Amino acid sequence: MAKAWGPEAVAEAFRYATRWFQVYVEELNALNVYPVPDGDTGTNMLHTLEAARRELDLADTSRMDQVARALAYGSLLGARGNSGVILSQILRGFAEALKGKKALDGPLLRRALRMGAESGYKAVMRPVEGTILTVARAAGEGARGEALEEVLETALEAAREALERTPELLPALRQAGVVDAGGAGYVRLLEGIRGYALGLPLPEPPKVERYAQTAFATEEFGYCTEFLMEGVEVPVERIREAVAPFGDSLLVVGAEGYVKGHIHTDDPDGLLATVARFGRVVRTKVEDMTQQHTEILSTFGLLAEEVPPTGLVAVALGHGVARAFRSLGARVVAGGQTQNPSVEDLLAAIRSVPNPKVILLPNNPNVFLAATEAAKLAQEAGKEVHVLKTRTLGQGLAAAVRYTPEALPEELLPEMEEAMAGAVTLEVTWASRDAEVEGLKVLKDKPIGLLDGRLVLVGETPEEVVEGLVRMAQEGKEVLTLFLGPNTPKEKAQGVAQKFPELAVEILPGGPDLYAYLGVLE
Repeated sequence: MAKAWGPEAVAEAFRYATRWFQVYVEELNALNVYPVPDGDTGTNMLHTLEAARRELDLADTSRMDQVARALAYGSLLGARGNSGVILSQILRGFAEALKGKKALDGPLLRRALRMGAESGYKAVMRPVEGTILTVARAAGEGARGEALEEVLETALEAAREALERTPELLPALRQAGVVDAGGAGYVRLLEGIRGYALGLPLPEPPKVERYAQTAFATEEFGYCTEFLMEGVEVPVERIREAVAPFGDSLLVVGAEGYVKGHIHTDDPDGLLATVARFGRVVRTKVEDMTQQHTEILSTFGLLAEEVPPTGLVAVALGHGVARAFRSLGARVVAGGQTQNPSVEDLLAAIRSVPNPKVILLPNNPNVFLAATEAAKLAQEAGKEVHVLKTRTLGQGLAAAVRYTPEALPEELLPEMEEAMAGAVTLEVTWASRDAEVEGLKVLKDKPIGLLDGRLVLVGETPEEVVEGLVRMAQEGKEVLTLFLGPNTPKEKAQGVAQKFPELAVEILPGGPDLYAYLGVLE
């Protein structure tokens, strides 16, 4: 056992701990009942750790300050969910202790664990005991000794003891008969760091036989809403105060001009419109927690309805677009342009629907390969999967309108193919660099317009571009649906709509991040 770890060893310890944590993701998801039983704590914490690991891969790990920055900055940008954002702040406090140091020894590790817990508590407006916060604080307070190995052993022992006490502190845990999922995730992270220190092999994934979410009936849980902003110049406290009235489980944290927010709310659109006043919104995520819980119950056959033959899975970007797909009966996988879902993501969604047959809408040609592989794997496990190669979100939405779960795929697919063929997708975003594409001179940061994924128009304002796209593609169409990006005022979209009295125009919030408009002409 080394007396101290240099920056390379610290980086490798967290890489290994992330791999260790991944083994237990499903176990943690199965425990998740607080603050709502939506079954994604393990997944969210893993995404947060993987974001930190990616930043470590880009950092100069011969320097401790760069390792510290990677842990804090990477985990902040990649934080997902209530537990993920809290974990990012624990890592931020841990990283703060490393700054200015050349090596991590036992005494410094004790201090880093304590600072991590303190940072986690400070991030939460109303800290709740019986959660990851309790377990992290116990680890910091219980860490003893001078050697790294002894500090890890004593911290882990204290964390495990605190975890076992969490049902005494939270009624939801007591009702479900489980320990806190976030706290269990923190224990698994410490185990992974200790596993690296001792040279232990990765464990086998535990067999998950029970999901604690099944102890709760379906009710209204609201929307888990997250945002990431850049170019923020006001204090984080001001943003926190502005969004506090929208709901609970509130976390707003920041670093290096970025602000990350998480809240459970019934008004995600109003919340995102509010935060857009403080900076440029670059990423959002809105998940219907009621729908997530219902999906878990349906997976285990705990809902009263008889399962119809055909399910629908769709890949989508933007919370409004995802909501539209869900309203049409689809199970949604987050992803699309620049954020392609993995085979594992798609396979998990296919498996999660209770229907024996599934239609999968990739909605982007970059997703076709992963969709095909996921379909093959699902079919090997006995589920019939049909990939309808929708190339755009507009095609996917048009196809989904024709979906009826009671019909068989052989009946649905011809109708869905006909609908997708008649839809035109309009996209307005901003150029990432200067270029010349198909005779069009594109300037960085200027609005550009795409028809069915092909660049056809450039302009000075997003409204000029979307108007031009509609004029180019409106012949024979009757309906225009416009999804607004997080920074697009509804009033500007209404101004565009007034120029097309011959079209029935519907304006909806929640278009893909980094887009001004996503439109569908049908």
